[in-house]
Amino acid sequence: MSAKIFLKLVEIKTKVASMIPFLLGSLYTLYHFNNFNFKNFIFMLISLLTIDMATTAINNYYDYKRANKTHGYNYESHNAIVKNNLKESTVRFIILALLIIAVLFGIILVLNTNFVVLILGVLSFSVGILYSFGPIPISQTPLGEAFSGVFMGFLITFISIYIHVFNQNIAFLLYNQGLLSLHLNIIEITYIFLFSIPLIIGIANIMLANNICDIKDDLENNRYTLPTYIGKSNSLKLFKTLYYLVYLDLILLLIFKVTPLICLITLLTFIPVKKNIDLFMKKQSKADTFILSVKNFIIINVVQLLALSLVII
Repeated sequence: MSAKIFLKLVEIKTKVASMIPFLLGSLYTLYHFNNFNFKNFIFMLISLLTIDMATTAINNYYDYKRANKTHGYNYESHNAIVKNNLKESTVRFIILALLIIAVLFGIILVLNTNFVVLILGVLSFSVGILYSFGPIPISQTPLGEAFSGVFMGFLITFISIYIHVFNQNIAFLLYNQGLLSLHLNIIEITYIFLFSIPLIIGIANIMLANNICDIKDDLENNRYTLPTYIGKSNSLKLFKTLYYLVYLDLILLLIFKVTPLICLITLLTFIPVKKNIDLFMKKQSKADTFILSVKNFIIINVVQLLALSLVII
């Protein structure tokens, strides 16, 4: 298998959805805590990237195995297994290899931090696998948007911060006389959650846009996603409203001084994002307009990333 086919199988372009939360969390750590652990950064980068690639490969593999409809844009053009006539055994080997690498570096990360990272890591791995695997994958239920948004937008961001400041009592486990308790710094975790909202919503809306475009195909393949339950009209209203909540959150971050004043420039992204929203509202197509949700995610969060980088520099 060539590198090009492998990258298509794992849909490397979509890894931006996990890498941006990871990088933003790292920059938040530098800005807010003035702390950075380079070794833990590398260990998490490798583990995160490989589990994300494995999850995508699993998703493509089971789409291929379960598809009732074997023609159409999404199936023939987007599934690398079909397009490149890959052997099932080869795909399974790649998935297993990626999972082993992800688990190995995840264990190394835990050994360098604490058991909070282990718990969050196991939870993330489990959801990542169950998102595409099992009798009823999460991605094929009305909960797909919520799970992808919260786990990729918030949990990745939180872990990417926590691995640098695990010894600063943001969250820790305490064992005393047979009792195990979890202690949380509610203020810091609330700030991190607010900081993560543009990521949570951006990722959820990528999933939502994908499912809006695929309503017909999903029904034919017995996938009952959120848009198949609430209808296209309500799904489009939700898609638009969620973006407006992003900008409300960005204002709150500035008011509470979670982000520096230079992050005002992120509010200017509303202009291109609104244009993309309007285009998607007019036409919902996997080939033509789905990419607008990805662009919106990148526009908002990369500008936020650049603003934080300028402050740190």
